[in-house]
Amino acid sequence: MLKIVNLKEFSPTVDYALALVEIEIERAKFDGTVAIKVLHGYGSHGKGGAILLELRKRLRLLKKGSKIKNYISGDKWNIFDKDALDALSRDKTIFGDEDLNKANPGITIIIL
Repeated sequence: MLKIVNLKEFSPTVDYALALVEIEIERAKFDGTVAIKVLHGYGSHGKGGAILLELRKRLRLLKKGSKIKNYISGDKWNIFDKDALDALSRDKTIFGDEDLNKANPGITIIIL
């Protein structure tokens, strides 16, 4: 199952968004979820929003600390990416994700 965390719907601050994502990671691990899709948008000027940039920094640290297995930027979320294939092989229901193969930079997939 791919859990969805929609940060775009309420425009949180960066700190609140990062805290929420970390809470959702812990919940998803407890529930046995394979991956989380974070909807963060791409920023209003097309350069990447603050949440996107800070989220990716935090995910690098979480991966380094073995809190998550990996993360995939939305532009690489496709059936030809080896990390995406790993997640897809662990849970076949993820193949139904509407953003798969869409090169959407406004999302990030977190692999647990």
